[in-house]
Amino acid sequence: MMKISIAVLCTVFTVSALAQTADPVIMTIGGKSVNKSEFESVYRKNNSKTVTDPKSVKEYADLFSLFKMKVFEAESMGLDTAGSFITELAGYRRQLATPYLTDKNTNENLITEAYERMKWEIRSSHILIRCSDIEFPKDTLECWTRATLIRNAIVGKLPTAAQIADYDKLLKNATAIKADLAKKDSGLYKSKLNSVKNLAEYYKNGGADKFTGISPKTSDDPSVPDNKGDLGYYSALDLAYPYETMMYNTKPGEVSPVVRSKYGYHIIKVYDKRPYRGEITVAHIMVKFPKDATDVDKKNAKVKIDELAAKIKAGEKFDDVARSHSEDKQTSDRAGQLASFKGVPSKMPKDFEDVAFGLKKDGDISAPVMTPYGWHIIKRIELKGLIPFDQMKPELKARIARDTRSQMGRVALIARVKKENGFKQNLANRDEIMKVLDTTYLTASWKASSAAKLGDKEIISFKDKKHGLQDFAKFLEQQMVYRSPTDIYALMVQTYEKWVEEMVVSYEDAQLEATRIEFKNLLHEYRDGILLFDLTDQKVWSKAVKDTAGLRAFYEKNKNNYLWDDRADVTTYRCLDSKISAEVRKMLAKGKEEKEITATINKTSQLNVTVENVMYLKNENKYLNENWKKGVVANDIKDEKDGKMLVIVVNKVLAKSPKTINEAKGLITADFQVNLEKEWIAYLKNKYPVKIDDAVLSTIK
Repeated sequence: MMKISIAVLCTVFTVSALAQTADPVIMTIGGKSVNKSEFESVYRKNNSKTVTDPKSVKEYADLFSLFKMKVFEAESMGLDTAGSFITELAGYRRQLATPYLTDKNTNENLITEAYERMKWEIRSSHILIRCSDIEFPKDTLECWTRATLIRNAIVGKLPTAAQIADYDKLLKNATAIKADLAKKDSGLYKSKLNSVKNLAEYYKNGGADKFTGISPKTSDDPSVPDNKGDLGYYSALDLAYPYETMMYNTKPGEVSPVVRSKYGYHIIKVYDKRPYRGEITVAHIMVKFPKDATDVDKKNAKVKIDELAAKIKAGEKFDDVARSHSEDKQTSDRAGQLASFKGVPSKMPKDFEDVAFGLKKDGDISAPVMTPYGWHIIKRIELKGLIPFDQMKPELKARIARDTRSQMGRVALIARVKKENGFKQNLANRDEIMKVLDTTYLTASWKASSAAKLGDKEIISFKDKKHGLQDFAKFLEQQMVYRSPTDIYALMVQTYEKWVEEMVVSYEDAQLEATRIEFKNLLHEYRDGILLFDLTDQKVWSKAVKDTAGLRAFYEKNKNNYLWDDRADVTTYRCLDSKISAEVRKMLAKGKEEKEITATINKTSQLNVTVENVMYLKNENKYLNENWKKGVVANDIKDEKDGKMLVIVVNKVLAKSPKTINEAKGLITADFQVNLEKEWIAYLKNKYPVKIDDAVLSTIK
C-alpha cells in the first residue's frame, strides 16, 4: 500500500468539477489548458490563511505545474493503462468508498453500536508520522512518503538507496527542516532521515515481531521509547475514527495499510481483543532495569524491590516509600500516583495492568510485579466500571454527533438507497430456490449450478438495475459453510437479507462517481498519486542506484560533508549519598571496573548505587560542558531532582570524523541523486512549457 502516500501530495492537485465555460484559463502546460477553478479550489483547500499572499499563490502555481507535467508524462508513457496500476487503483477505490457507503444521520443504531463496542477492548500498536491537516503539500508529501517506506519495510519490502535519496530531498525541502537547517540546527532533520535510511538495519535487528523492532526507531509518538508503539487497548470513541475503523477492520496479527487521522499517518498492528476492564487509578513504586539489563542487573533490581516491599510490610507508609525510593521520577513526588487509566486506552504493560485490575479493593497493595521496564509495587486507589447504557445514552448521543461516525449508519444508508431508487423485491420468486436448496447446503457441498433449471426470475430491482435467481444462487454458494442441522428455509432467508444489503450497498457504490463529486475528485487524486509514484521510481529512485562508480567518486570528493559529531562515552554512578560516592571514587582510582564497583558497594543494599552508560553529543549533558575530556570528573554533582550524588566518568572523547560510504550511503545517494532530479525536471520543463496568465492568477484573493 506504499504508493498511496504520494496521493497525499495529490490532495493539492484535485481536479475541480467546478470548471465551467466561463471559467478562465489560468495556465497552459504543454499546450493543455488548466482553468482557474481547478487551481483555486486546490489552493483554497490547502491554505487556511484569511489573507492570500501573492508569493504563496505563485509558489502553488509553480508546484502545481510541475506536478501536472509529471502526470502528463506518466500518461504519455501508458502507465495509466498497466494492469498493475488498474488493479491497485481498484483496491484504493474500495478503501476510499467505505466512508461513503454509510448514512450521515445520527440514530439509535449508532448509539447502541458505540455502547456495545465499549464492552470490548482491542489492543493495537502503531507507528505515528505526525502531519497536520493544514500542512503545505511538500510537507504532507514528506510525511506520507516516510510512512509508506516504513510500512513497506515492516512487511519485508525494504527501501532502495534511491528511494531513501529521494526522501532526503523531500525532507530537506520541508518547511520546518529548511528553517532548522538555515539556523544550523540539524537535529530534527537527522532524526527523520535516520528513521528511513536505517530501515534495513532496523528490520534485520527487529526480532520476530518486525513491528515492535522498527517502531521505536521510526515513530513520532513521544511514548514509543517506553512502549515500542504499543497503545494498549482501545474501543469506541477513544480514537480518531479513521484509526478506530482501521483497527476494527484489521485482524489480530495483521498490519494495516497506512491510514490518516487528524494527528498524521498511522501504521497499525492489532494484537488482541478482550472484555472491558474499567477505569482504574493506582500508585506505584518502581525499580527500573538498566539499559540492556543482564540477569545480574535484574536480580539486583529484584533484591531492591523486595527491600522496599519489606519496608511497607514492616509498617512504613506506601506513600513515603514511593516518594523516597521510586525510580519513576515523574510520579515519586506525588507518592507514585499515576494518571487514571482504562483497559482503553491502555497505557501500561500487560503484566502491570493485570496486577492492577486484579487488586480486589481500594487501598490493596500488590506483591512486586515485573514488566519489561523494571519491578513495581502497585497500590489500588479507585476502580470504576462501565456506566449503564441508560445513563450513558445522552453522552453517547452528543459524542457521536461530534464524531465522524455520525456519517457511518449503514442501516440508514440502505433504507435511503431503497427509497430513492425504487427498490422492489419478489419473495415468491426468491422462494423458488427452495426447490433445489437441500441438506447438501448444510454440508457445504451444494452447487449454484443446480438452480440453472429454475431460470433467472427477477428477485430484486432498482429503477435501472435488476438481480435474479441466478445471482442469488451464486451468493448462497459463496456464503456456504459446514453447519449443524438447522431450518434450511430460515437459513436461506437470513442469507437473502444479507445479499439484499450487499446489493443495495453495491448499487450505491456504483453511483459514487456520479453522485459524490468529492469522491470522484479524491479518487482522481489517488490515481494521479499512484502514477506519480511509479514514474518517479522509474526516472529517479531506481535509476540512482545503478551508477555505483559515480556514487563513490562523489563521496571521495565530498566526504567531509558526512561527519560524525563530537561525542563522549560516559558512565554515571548515581550514589545514595556522598559517603557512597567517596567509596566509588576510591575504587575508580584503583582502576576497578563498573561491575566490581557495583557488586562491592551494593552488598549491603541495592539502593546504594546505580549505573548509567550513555554516549552523549557535545552540549547534550550540561554536566559535561566544562569536563569534555577523558577521565573522572573532579567533583560530585548533586542531582536536583532526587538529591543523589553523581560521579561522572568520561571513558573516551571522539572528535569529528568522516563516516564511511556505507555509514552515510543514504545521505550520499541523496546528494548524488539531485543531479538526476535536475536533469529530469529540465526535460519535463522543456517538453511541457508552462504559460501562466498573471492577470487571472492575480484575481485569486
